Order: sequence, then C-alpha cells, then structure tokens
Amino acid sequence: MEKVAGDIHGYTFGTTEVAASPVSLQELENLKITVGFTEEDQRSLLLAGEVLGDQTRQIVEHWRSGIIAGIPNLARHSRTPEGEANPEYLAKSNLRFQQWILDTCLRPYDQDWLNYQQEIALRHTSLKKNQTDGVRSTPYVPLHDILGFIAVINETIKPYLAAKNHSAEDVDRMHRAWCKSMQLQMALWTKPYADSRMAPNEW
Repeated sequence: MEKVAGDIHGYTFGTTEVAASPVSLQELENLKITVGFTEEDQRSLLLAGEVLGDQTRQIVEHWRSGIIAGIPNLARHSRTPEGEANPEYLAKSNLRFQQWILDTCLRPYDQDWLNYQQEIALRHTSLKKNQTDGVRSTPYVPLHDILGFIAVINETIKPYLAAKNHSAEDVDRMHRAWCKSMQLQMALWTKPYADSRMAPNEW
C-alpha cells in the first residue's frame, strides 16, 4: 500500500490501536448498495489513486490553506482555543489527510478499512479530538461542518482527477466513484454522532 510518508504521526490503520467498528461488514455491503457503489467504482478509484498519488500534498494545501483557512468556523478546529495558529498540528494532521486520499482510492473496503472509518469519526468528536497530537483546540468538530464540507471536497477534487490527460469519460467515472465513496464514508462517520452514549449534542 502506497503511503505519503514513511512515518505518519498518529496513522494507525490496521493496527491493534484501532477498535473494531460497531458497523458490521454486512451493514457496509448494504450501505454500498444504498449509495450505488459498485465493483466498477472500486476500479475507478484505483485509477484515481494513481492519478492523485503525487498530488495529495497540493490537494490538502488547497483544502486547508486555500479554503478552510478563510472560513473562521472551520479554521478554528485546527487552532488553539485563543485562535492562534498551530503549525505543528497542521503538519501532522495534513499528512494523515493526504493519506486519507490514498486510502479512499487504493484500500479495499474491508474490516480494517471499516474499523478506521470509526477511528476517523471518533477523532472528530469530543471522545478523541486533540488526543492523537496532544494539542489544545476546539473540543470537537460539529457533524454539520463535516457533512457540509464534503460538497467542497467533491467539487475541488475533479480538476486534480483531470490533471493526467485521461479521457473525459474516465475522469467522470473517477469523480462519480469518489463522490460515492464520500457519501459512504460520511454515512459511516455519523455513527458515533448518532449514538447518545458516545458523542451527543455535537451536531
């Protein structure tokens, strides 16, 4: 599996540090059917992974510095409670953000992948936010901010998918597969937010 760096702080995919997801593999398969995610989409994501592999840093800088930094209610989640920048936290989390792009495209959607979706979600809630990097910041990222920003991610990823001179049809297939994966992942990420025993009132 391709990685964006040899050592990615806090990246625990496939390790015993990641707890089992409360979502079953059968529920995942049913969710794939719900969003229309097919084997063809999986193949299109593999191509997307090849296309995006050397662009992940540029993409994440676009999202973080070019968009999120200019939206105060989003930027605050990577700053201190006093609103000060935290460049060390950004550097570490940016690498994980880059790796997430590759994991989206190149990983099989198996038990390890399912488990890590739950881990990613928890790291946005008050249960685990800030713990991975030992930082002071907002206690959680509201679910509505996460869901809302997916529209931006989906729109801005397409030029990067088109950057390697693939046909318009291939780019469209990669983009459709990406968008379906985003819908799938967001549905999984809502799990702890929807559980009143885990992250209540963090909408």
